[in-house]
Amino acid sequence: MPKQVSYILKRLLYSLITIFVLIAVTFGLMHMVPGDPFVGAKAIPQATKDALYAKYGLDKPLFVQFIVYIANILHGDLGVSLADKRAVTDIIGQAFPVSLDLGIRSLIFAFFIGLLLGVVASIHRGKAGDTAAMFVALIGVSVPSFIIGALIQYFLGLKLYQATGVHVFALIGWDSPNSKILPAFALAFGSMATISRLMRTSMLDVLSQDYIKTAKAKGLSRNQIIWKHAVRNAIMPVVTVMGPLVAAVLTGAFVVENIFTIPGMGKYFVQCVQSNDYTVISGTTLFYGAFLVFANFVVDIVYGLIDPRVKLTGGRE
Repeated sequence: MPKQVSYILKRLLYSLITIFVLIAVTFGLMHMVPGDPFVGAKAIPQATKDALYAKYGLDKPLFVQFIVYIANILHGDLGVSLADKRAVTDIIGQAFPVSLDLGIRSLIFAFFIGLLLGVVASIHRGKAGDTAAMFVALIGVSVPSFIIGALIQYFLGLKLYQATGVHVFALIGWDSPNSKILPAFALAFGSMATISRLMRTSMLDVLSQDYIKTAKAKGLSRNQIIWKHAVRNAIMPVVTVMGPLVAAVLTGAFVVENIFTIPGMGKYFVQCVQSNDYTVISGTTLFYGAFLVFANFVVDIVYGLIDPRVKLTGGRE
């Protein structure tokens, strides 16, 4: 068997094991949470409660529930929400495209703005450009996304409208082009800071390499050296962190979505935790876990494709 195929199959096996552990841990933890999914503000009769438990299989031992749940997952069935009686797959199908749209916009913002800040900081090392870029990065690393979201809501949404009388950016919602900028930027800020700091460090290392000095000796312009030689090689460490950044963006979206009243996965995830909706908790957690495992797998493969020095076997030439 070719080494590349062996590597891919091994990664897939590790991914499946990770997802199974995620299912088991989530299933166990959600049954340990205090409270009852069928008890709201007022208590319900015990007979009704027993009937509901029997209907949803919650009267069976946990081990039996777990086996049934695994069997259902293999058939593509994540269960039915205990709160609004909809299939979990329908909830995910409705909400995830919105969260994915937000996540993609945020990653695009984070990648290109972070890349630019890192390059600017490296070529102006120790100067005003470096200080300004790293100050922005420091804010992104230190300030949570929900604080960033609230601040830009106030200044770029409310105050800008009061000053101009024009709704340049919408404060809430996800139904118009101007409503999709502020939440995407708020969510991107932390990842943008990580990328800019990493890109600065990588660029400084690349700019000190011998082949850059050779390029200068050949008379290449500054722009050619930076964008055709330095950035191309310095960007590799940024690619390696894109997998974890996808995780950071998607999990951070829960809070940002609630701040901007976006009808994405965050809305349903918060509601299901508050109501102890077991099936939605496990279903959304499993879906996100599988998605993030897949994202990291793709990043590993892409890294091996764009850098010829890296082999899929995990070594270097």
